[in-house]
Amino acid sequence: MRNKAAPVGQPVGTAGGKSAPPREFTMTDVIQSYMTQKGERRNTLWGRLTSLLPGSGSDGRDNGARASVKRRGSGGGGGAGEEEQRVVYVGPQCDEANGQFQYAGNKISTAKFTVLTFLPKNLFSQFRRVANFYFLLLMVLQLVPAISALNPLTTAIPLVVVLGITAAKDGFDDYKRHKSDRVVNGRPAYVLRGNEFTSIAWQDVVVGDIVRMTDHEFVAADVLLLATSEPDGLCYIETAELDGETNLKLRQALPVTASLNQKPDLAAFRGCVRCEAPNNNLATFVGALDTGGRCYAVENEAILLRGCVLRNTSRIYGVVLFAGHDTKLMQNSQGARFKRTSIDVLMNTLVLSICCFLVFLCVIAAICAFVWETNIGHDFQAYLPWSSPGDSPAAIGALQFLTSLILLNTLVPISLYVSVEVIRLGQSFLIDWDEKMYDEASDTPANARTTTLNEELGQIEYIFSDKTGTLTQNIMTFCKCSIRGVSYGEGVTEAMASVMKAQDPHANVAPREGSHRYTNPGNEFFSPDFEFVDGQPGGPLPSLGAALDKKDPAAVEFFVFLALCHTVLAKQEDGQLVFKAQSPDEAALVDAAKNFGCAFRGRTQNSLTVSVQGELRTYSLLNILDFNSTRKRMSIIVRCPDGSLKLLCKGADSIVFALLDAAGDPATAELVEVTSAHLGSFACEGLRTLVLAERVIPQAEYDAWAVRFEAASTALEGRAEKVMEVSEEIEVRLRLLGATAI
Repeated sequence: MRNKAAPVGQPVGTAGGKSAPPREFTMTDVIQSYMTQKGERRNTLWGRLTSLLPGSGSDGRDNGARASVKRRGSGGGGGAGEEEQRVVYVGPQCDEANGQFQYAGNKISTAKFTVLTFLPKNLFSQFRRVANFYFLLLMVLQLVPAISALNPLTTAIPLVVVLGITAAKDGFDDYKRHKSDRVVNGRPAYVLRGNEFTSIAWQDVVVGDIVRMTDHEFVAADVLLLATSEPDGLCYIETAELDGETNLKLRQALPVTASLNQKPDLAAFRGCVRCEAPNNNLATFVGALDTGGRCYAVENEAILLRGCVLRNTSRIYGVVLFAGHDTKLMQNSQGARFKRTSIDVLMNTLVLSICCFLVFLCVIAAICAFVWETNIGHDFQAYLPWSSPGDSPAAIGALQFLTSLILLNTLVPISLYVSVEVIRLGQSFLIDWDEKMYDEASDTPANARTTTLNEELGQIEYIFSDKTGTLTQNIMTFCKCSIRGVSYGEGVTEAMASVMKAQDPHANVAPREGSHRYTNPGNEFFSPDFEFVDGQPGGPLPSLGAALDKKDPAAVEFFVFLALCHTVLAKQEDGQLVFKAQSPDEAALVDAAKNFGCAFRGRTQNSLTVSVQGELRTYSLLNILDFNSTRKRMSIIVRCPDGSLKLLCKGADSIVFALLDAAGDPATAELVEVTSAHLGSFACEGLRTLVLAERVIPQAEYDAWAVRFEAASTALEGRAEKVMEVSEEIEVRLRLLGATAI
């Protein structure tokens, strides 16, 4: 949640409510300050944040210099011990200061083997197979002349061939991993050196570097966002490699650094970031930036993680906090493991069963030999004398057991493993060559990175249910809406058409008679590809176009709402108004408002500009109460051009309906009933719905609430819960506007 009056990252003042006075600030001051203040609690934000970090003392004292030099035993080098907190110095000549901590480099490796470890690790992996271990044991037994009449080469050669073929296949797989690692490690990164950005390889990026990234570029390391090309330091990222979500997520730089979008400003920037130690928690980040003598809270909203892709943002600047195997992406990676497929497990079970049957036969042979030698064999000693070690029936029976084990070795199908490995290798090439698995849009063919798990493809063991946006193309289109009890939109969705066809193969799935595709030639921002089926003006069906032409207050207010309540960015590209949205839902709603004559034109840190049927209006943006899975709604508070204060809220029907002013407006109950019926109809057609409501806020009430909201926004502990609690105080007694269906 963001408070426009007091954004996250606002400096915390000293005792008495007064801010610390400005002072001359150098990198030497920062280093000396943090390296000499052991155990002293500073009267800044970090002194209180440190109690939230792993490994901090219960009294919340500053353990900066002590904790920052403690390193984990793994993760790319460094001293022994566990890293408790991290300190990263930013600015000229900070390499030596950061170098003393021996942080991990940015080179990563996902391969299982190296040249030195390939042979022992691969043999260990292969001898986990029962058949391979059995034949190794068999070869050892054949080296004993007393129990074997066969040359050990008869077993050694097939075993070596099997091990060699499998090792070659594993080596080929690992070679492809090394090749992929080289591509990733060799990607270009632009790092500030002096007053210029220099291109270097990803693997050469180190903690403390200031990097520049552009649109559609992968984030090379875990980075603190300093500034962007967009207003207010905003940027969008795609986190599909981290959490599978293709929806864009919004990130925002701290206000104190948001203006650092020029090379001289970045080169002159000095500061110190203190944060949590490397961990695998993708959802949270605790830290603080100390610069200019003040301390600013750093949360997850200002962090770009390795594996993210920059979207809809021309460029961003950031400082590297975690690199290589210290990044959250690599911390979540379990490393290369020796995986066993269901076929491997089945073959091991079958071979083990065959071995048990073989042992049973050998035991029978040993018992028979013992009985025969005891009752009859001693009569043949003149011709077949007993000799050491077989100088007794028991010894002869034991030797017979081992001899039978060797003679019956063909029962164990060692060639089965070779056959399976060859089939897997062939399948991997078929996957690589499959034209139907080639993505023409991105020029990306399928790539079988391993041949071990081919047969597992398509095997379903668990079914996870998720929202449709993750399982489909996530392309949203504005289809229908309900405005003050009137339902607009006559289009037939694919889901509804499928149901109609299933009930009657000859059913007519075209829109109802009296409808047409909406057009608005008088709207300079109208998109020709906008598809909305509306009622004919003057016809029997409700016409949204006619309502807007008549400047119906409810219809105009509805689309002004859609043009204001969002986090979308607007840009003019090639004469067209282009929206950059955090989710396709928001983009669809804002685009619909544009096509119906209420075009969102742009935003600044404190204002929103909207073109309402050709009239340009500017609204002051006071607060954004963000959507989350608990609230299930988003609200903004704006000051309208006429000076009034409005709260605009959109969210799930079950949530928004409960916030309506049923007592103050007698017609609300009837309107809710009608709108609920429309929502049920929209849902049956497979559409996603949102309910819109608003409220006019008295100035005195807002002033008192804003003070509480600012205090909650700058709280050091339980900030999210406090902001949510205060937000609920203002989201009351709402007036229902309608609902959307996309």
